[in-house]
Amino acid sequence: MAITSSLGIGSGMDINGIVSQLVAAEGQPQFNAIKRQETAAKAQVSGLGSLKSALSTFQTAVQKLNDINLFKTNKAVSGNEAIVKVTAGSGSAAGSHVMQVTQLAKAQSSIAATEFTGATEVVGSGTMTFSVGAKTPFSVTIDAGNNTLAGIRDAINGAADNNGVTASIINVNNATNTGTISKLVLIAKDTGLANGFSVAVAGDVGLSRLDTSTPANFTGVAAADAIILMDGQTATRSSNVITDVLQGVTLNLQSAAALNTDVNVDITLDNAAIKETISGFVTAYNALNSTTASLGKFAGTTGGSNGALLGDSTLRRVRHDLRLLASDPVTSASSSFNTLKTIGIDIDKDGVMTLDSTKLDQALATNLSSVSDVFSSTDGVATRLKAKVMQYLQTGGPLDTRQTSLNKQLKALSDKRNTVQLHLDNVQKSLLKQYIAMDKAVGRFQSTGAFLSNQLAQLSK
Repeated sequence: MAITSSLGIGSGMDINGIVSQLVAAEGQPQFNAIKRQETAAKAQVSGLGSLKSALSTFQTAVQKLNDINLFKTNKAVSGNEAIVKVTAGSGSAAGSHVMQVTQLAKAQSSIAATEFTGATEVVGSGTMTFSVGAKTPFSVTIDAGNNTLAGIRDAINGAADNNGVTASIINVNNATNTGTISKLVLIAKDTGLANGFSVAVAGDVGLSRLDTSTPANFTGVAAADAIILMDGQTATRSSNVITDVLQGVTLNLQSAAALNTDVNVDITLDNAAIKETISGFVTAYNALNSTTASLGKFAGTTGGSNGALLGDSTLRRVRHDLRLLASDPVTSASSSFNTLKTIGIDIDKDGVMTLDSTKLDQALATNLSSVSDVFSSTDGVATRLKAKVMQYLQTGGPLDTRQTSLNKQLKALSDKRNTVQLHLDNVQKSLLKQYIAMDKAVGRFQSTGAFLSNQLAQLSK
């Protein structure tokens, strides 16, 4: 509440300053207490956010290890990538194969024999019907609005039901190499015999030059299927990318080779991918451990700051639970490999996880299935960690409940600040009223005193 500058005229006192100091003396301790509580609550909210973020990152690493297919991850190696490139995916099985690529799949490419002076030359009128393999034929009507070479190209490409043909125009030398002419080119959108096409024309003589039933009308490349031999067995496919000859393996044909040119295709366990995922898990665990240690840090007399969640029971429970679940034996393991430590992963007294790559390699080579059990079986480390982290992160879980409680506390503190401020405003009004009344009384007393002094002075003359 503002105090007018006229106050204090009667008494000569700084009423504005006096009232402000009195109000501040009463209110500041309360505001300071509220601010300390807000700062503490906000720090905890921020700390819980950091904890949830770290847990979420750790959860991603755990989920990768919890996937039983990780330990079935294979890699494929081609003996000659100039002929075929290979990629192993889900469902692939380890093994060695010998293949040959005798023919690549090709898309039909038909070039009109007729030489046109340019894209704007009129070709003719009528209807062109395209038949692409076993698909439903589609037709294009050519009339005065689109009967040029460019118009026909655009009509073919723009047909709503075009299901397999692309038209273009090339500008090349004429037959005698004495000038430049234009030709229409029709190309199948997909490779393979099943995607070959034909064009039937019902129209005038000009347009009939684009009918494929007359062999002389077109030259080019005929459609062809890819032909390979896999372990001596022939496989014919319409595409050069083949995914159904070796289960889970993609064959990307690059070139046809001379007869009887063998290419070895080896499918082996991808230990490097497994180790990378396990290493990622170790890194994520250590990042989470570092975050929880920082959040619960006690600075003591070092002059640093305490962690945002120092003494927090939920933080202590998270640290304890995750270390215990990572360290305990796996009851569902099928051999002596039944803990992380037995496969080369250890946790020191500070909660830092380390990975012995040599020991892990030996475990993978000795009993891959058991290593898989350590992580992804019913009581596997990744299985139980996944369940526990999900429990912490879920809506209504301990972290969510804590954050909700703290946010309610912050709202209550904000309301309390408003209540204190309202009380202080009333106190200020009351004090001003009292001091104004006093100031007026003092003014009257001073006026009376001055009058009496004047009267006495007159009497003494």
